[in-house]
Amino acid sequence: MSLCHKTYRRCASVALVLALVLIALPLMLNAQTAAPNAPSAYSDTSYPKYELFVGYQWLNPGGDIPDTSTSPPTPYEIPSLSRGMGANFSYNFDKNFALEANWGVNWSDGNHININMGAVGPKVVYRAEDGVEFFAHALVGFEKISFLSVNNSTHVGGLLGGGMDYRLTKHFKLRVFEADYQVAGANWASIVPPSEFGLRHAGYNGARLTTGIVYQFGGGAPIIPPAAACSVQPSSVMVGEPVNATVVPSNFNPKHVLAYAWTSNGGKITGNNTGASIDTAGMSGGNYTVTATVTDAKAKTNNTASCTANFTVKEPPKNPPQISCSASPSSLQAGATATISCTCTSPDNVPVTVGGWTASGGSISGAGNSATLSTSGASAGSISIGATCTDSRGLTASTSTSVMVENPPPPPAPQASKVNECQYPNVKKPWRVDNTCKAELDDVALKLQQDPDAKLVVVGNADPTEVAKSKHKNLAAERAVDVKAYISGGEAKQNIDASRIECRTGNEGTMTTQQWIVPAGATFPNADSTTAVDEKKVMAIPDHPKPMAKKKAAKKAE
Repeated sequence: MSLCHKTYRRCASVALVLALVLIALPLMLNAQTAAPNAPSAYSDTSYPKYELFVGYQWLNPGGDIPDTSTSPPTPYEIPSLSRGMGANFSYNFDKNFALEANWGVNWSDGNHININMGAVGPKVVYRAEDGVEFFAHALVGFEKISFLSVNNSTHVGGLLGGGMDYRLTKHFKLRVFEADYQVAGANWASIVPPSEFGLRHAGYNGARLTTGIVYQFGGGAPIIPPAAACSVQPSSVMVGEPVNATVVPSNFNPKHVLAYAWTSNGGKITGNNTGASIDTAGMSGGNYTVTATVTDAKAKTNNTASCTANFTVKEPPKNPPQISCSASPSSLQAGATATISCTCTSPDNVPVTVGGWTASGGSISGAGNSATLSTSGASAGSISIGATCTDSRGLTASTSTSVMVENPPPPPAPQASKVNECQYPNVKKPWRVDNTCKAELDDVALKLQQDPDAKLVVVGNADPTEVAKSKHKNLAAERAVDVKAYISGGEAKQNIDASRIECRTGNEGTMTTQQWIVPAGATFPNADSTTAVDEKKVMAIPDHPKPMAKKKAAKKAE
């Protein structure tokens, strides 16, 4: 085979390996550098401690072996070996670093070529949260090349490359590919003369591709699950004051955009990513809880964390209203009315109303802060009036005042009254009841008729001078009995029972008679300053006496 064709095959194989490694390695290193502390979603609890791979292996050795069918031996390019298998075992120190033991064998039936290689070295792994894993390794070991069953050479070799796995279950992964650049050498001194030095010390630099199944087992250090911490500020507020909540997520992939959801069992909450505000207007006093849920939508497992924080809402102090009432008047007669006035206030300055009027007697009607008490039909004694003040929150306060209903005063005692007074200007007949006096006496008789239980007291008076000049020494008494005679049986025929009329004499020294009506139960007020007339000794003198009567009257006067 021409040198150009050999070089092309070798270069193509190396280029394929390099291409795969250059694609996978930067992705792995970039993810590892950007998120060195991002937790893996390998499993719910841990990363594997051990990994065992078994699979198919393709090899392009990239070198020549001596063809002993010619003399001297000529170079024979080893073809790509499509028959092969590989296995490796890894011990993971943590989720990113491991020690790997690798073995692979490829063979060809036609020319009886067999290549074995075993190597050990470090491996770097990036375990992505979406189930994809990238790894790179650099291994050193030995490669043995055998052909024609009798020729073989063992020399130091190495592997440099990487690959990609995809997690299927907790214990199994699919090795999508493993691409390695395989380097080794061989010493064919036993079959190649010294003149063929280049063939005698051959180098093999080729490509190896592997795929298969990885079994992983054993547990490593626990994976730290994502978490969230919530806090509120302030933790205690009055109704209407806002509460600010904050959430701090941890152990999430910092390259992913997180979603935040806020809830609260009280108030109106408005969330904005890591912060939220709670409006406490209208809330009742008590303890409440705000909850934040953080979600990484890109991660398939371990992608949610929640936290809560508590806050307290206090209501303003609820002081009951205050009320006081008064009555005007506070004492009255039955049947009268009283005005009840109340003053109702709230220490918390909330609206108040007055109502619930009650009365233990009478009847009451109220409007606003005042009411009217009617005592019609009420018994004498104290009436209690109650009122209730209610604020807009339903708190109440009650009070009472009282009104005294008094018994009506007894009717006034009957009093004697002076009805009128008669004058006696007649010098010749100073006892005579003239027409002027008769008219006044007619009025007295009418009053006596109207009040049949009343009595009449007639007080006669005389001027001492006129008594001295007159032959009638009992002139005052005569005037009184003449008035009685007229009222009880005079020409006016008043027919007033004479027993209802009492005659007395006074000491005023006037030429008069005074007529006093004394109702039943009353007494004559001037009884002590007047003297009763002895009507057996003092008789009425008629205006026109008969002759015999005149003589008797004259003789009696002598």
